[in-house]
Amino acid sequence: MAETHTGDYVAYLRAHGVDAETEFITQEKSVRKYLNGGDWKLLDILKEIETGAGKSRRPQLVAAISLCTEEGATLLLAKLEHLAKDVNFVDKLLKSKVKFAALDLPMANDETIELICQMAQHEHDRLSKRTKAALAAVKAAGQKLGNPNPDAGLKLGRAIRTDQADKYAEKVYPIIQEIRRSGIVTLRAMADELMAREILTPLGKSKWGPEQVKKIIVRQQQAEKINK
Repeated sequence: MAETHTGDYVAYLRAHGVDAETEFITQEKSVRKYLNGGDWKLLDILKEIETGAGKSRRPQLVAAISLCTEEGATLLLAKLEHLAKDVNFVDKLLKSKVKFAALDLPMANDETIELICQMAQHEHDRLSKRTKAALAAVKAAGQKLGNPNPDAGLKLGRAIRTDQADKYAEKVYPIIQEIRRSGIVTLRAMADELMAREILTPLGKSKWGPEQVKKIIVRQQQAEKINK
């Protein structure tokens, strides 16, 4: 039986590009499906079409939070996943103290989005440092920066991505082993359990598939063989 909801709500939808209107229609359907039944009132639906320059400001988000504060309403976020990696967004939301619900991450709370943000910031900083170190190594080897040798650039990019994937597999594999020991052994069931634990995929998505779980297992097992 679907959960019913009561009280006042403000929905915040966000999209970008030429498909924004189509995306808004899909998100609004998700909002109304979430509210399904109950004694609720949707005070407003605020829509944000994002551009690279405007992401840090998000005036419609500010307006949505302000309305929730004034009316004591709950903020409905149609798509929290990527927003939770944005330091500016997380700061605005947590400081506002408004209640919120995320349709794509139903179990999300203040602690969850703060953790996602910290992980994203850590990964960004780590990648930035590794990229700078790799570029410095290329420069020290006497190669000109820019694109004098496209093949070298491609190899460097592949090396960075491979290193990221290896590090992520090393971090998530122990969790998969723990899940296995609990009696969950199929790839599909393990993917479902990772989602239940709100573990993000290597690309920062919330949805896991069996093939992604398999790749993590194979990558880490290969790494362990090499290191023996």
